Amino acid sequence: MKLSDTAGLESPDKKKKIKGNIAFEAIGLFVFYMAITLFFSASTENFFSTSNALNILDNASVLGIVAIGQTFALITGGFDLSVGGIVPLGAVMFVVFSNSGIDPYTSILLVILIGGLVGFINGVFITRFKINPLITTLATLSITAGLAKVITGGLTTILEDLDAAVLAGRNAGVPNHVWILAVLAVLGFYTLKYTKFGRSLYAMGGNKEASRLAGIRVDLTTVIVYIICGVLAAFAGIVLASQLMAGSGTMGSTYNLDSITAVILGGGSLTGGQGGVIGTIVGVLILGTLSNGMAIMQVQTFYQEIVTGIVLLLAVNFNNIRAAWINKIQNKRGK
Repeated sequence: MKLSDTAGLESPDKKKKIKGNIAFEAIGLFVFYMAITLFFSASTENFFSTSNALNILDNASVLGIVAIGQTFALITGGFDLSVGGIVPLGAVMFVVFSNSGIDPYTSILLVILIGGLVGFINGVFITRFKINPLITTLATLSITAGLAKVITGGLTTILEDLDAAVLAGRNAGVPNHVWILAVLAVLGFYTLKYTKFGRSLYAMGGNKEASRLAGIRVDLTTVIVYIICGVLAAFAGIVLASQLMAGSGTMGSTYNLDSITAVILGGGSLTGGQGGVIGTIVGVLILGTLSNGMAIMQVQTFYQEIVTGIVLLLAVNFNNIRAAWINKIQNKRGK
């Protein structure tokens, strides 16, 4: 059986179920996002404004870049914790390359290659050596985060050449990295929805062995997914360094858990086979809006971390309730 044949294996009932799931998720996300938006609008004076909306997009877009890669990984039934080390390593290496006289575009390419290499290593250890993604990416997280701190001596390294920050700036009043996120989101959406590669990811998340028997090159696809995660995380580090004109070993170090939270909020599942880029972007916006609103209300950072953790628990619980609710309805219809 070929991969192209698998698309026809879905029964009308299953397709109807998938559409029902998507509609339910969209309504739930919309209601939740509107609720927190209305809450912060009522609680603060400057929240509901164009400038603050751009602020939310500005701050959330870097996480969004990382979260797109994380979406691919979670759909296959894996995840990538190492992005929390690749982001700061990417930021640090971009600053180091730029300060050494390498032109910005070559520096960007080199950093992306580093991120891709880490992703390749993750994929090989997961597929060839059969090491659990948790252990593999936790190990590479420790290595990459440690390297970033060793290179900088635990300090913040300033980007000396202002012209090197080519990803900073704005177009039509919108930060460049927001446009970049929009392009990546469109590419990610198209890949997952309309390509054989995208369909293979969902199939793998449902059942890897069945996918292998259906002709999907599961190991190769897994390696590609982790390369994508590494490349996007490294690119996010470049964006951060361009924004802040500096690089450090702690910059973006929480993006591993934050990106997973965004994907789960957007309808993804830790068991794989669910999720999509649009839902992930909404999840990123929810986290960005929460962070922005609490900052305006002058909520201290550690309380913000507590709220993020609570939101993750609620999101996972919501997914469980959603699945149970849909199954209950479908069982009643089947009787």
